[in-house]
Amino acid sequence: MNKNRIIIVFIILIFTVTGLYYLASLQTETTNNAIGVVVTVGPEVEFVKAVGGDKVDVTLMVPPGADPHTYEPLPDQLNHVANSKMYIEVGTPIEFELNYMDKMKDINPHMVVVNSSKGIDLIPNTAEHENNSDPHVWVSPKNAKVMVENIYQGLVQLDPNNTAYYTNNRNNYLKQLDELNMNITNSLKGKENSQIIVYHPAWAYFCRDYNLTQIPIETGGKEPTSQEIASVIDLAKKNNIKVIFVEPQYSSKSADVIAAEINGKVVKIDDLAENYIENLNNVAKTFSSV
Repeated sequence: MNKNRIIIVFIILIFTVTGLYYLASLQTETTNNAIGVVVTVGPEVEFVKAVGGDKVDVTLMVPPGADPHTYEPLPDQLNHVANSKMYIEVGTPIEFELNYMDKMKDINPHMVVVNSSKGIDLIPNTAEHENNSDPHVWVSPKNAKVMVENIYQGLVQLDPNNTAYYTNNRNNYLKQLDELNMNITNSLKGKENSQIIVYHPAWAYFCRDYNLTQIPIETGGKEPTSQEIASVIDLAKKNNIKVIFVEPQYSSKSADVIAAEINGKVVKIDDLAENYIENLNNVAKTFSSV
């Protein structure tokens, strides 16, 4: 009897292991069938996943904490580009794309490239990007809707058999972006025409949408001079501004100096967070509290 029981247990183990292996192989096959999509900045991750759902596998080129104006892609990331079917570029004069987009197209000439900012009213001639356009289009929920639509069109072009799936996902996410816009408007009620001091000038599109003005500490990607720091200090004192906003990609050294001079504080906000809706809701609440 004991021998028979051992045989039965052994057979059960064989079937269990075989079943688990089969399920794992199905999961691997599902993952391999997903459309490889590469994006430049964090917010695009949420946009693509919102539309593509389980039919996309997203690779982010500029990782959290990195600066898209200076970041250089790693060999492993370029391997992902070589094996992907689509690249969602921001499509604005952001240095990462200006420096590497042509190279990535050469690596994978069959990759569908989608300009996610197509149709957006770009802000020209900022201090940082003289004679060009401000690249930080994603900080505006209104712009995000355009970007999502462009992403949707790209996925439908590449995978027309799942158009209904992408359409439903797009519509649901556009509703969430409309709700985000309403929430930000409500959060900033009474703050119209306010000035915010930021280290890096990434918030022009957000400010345009909600009637704010950003005052940057650095321009042109360079550390501010002592004269520029003194100018910001004078402006802050004149307008009774007590908060300096800094993105996590940049040093807070200059902001700390200014905050000390105005008896204020430094607050971190992130324009590149992947959790786009949650992040912008938090940013709006942070702006409204100063």
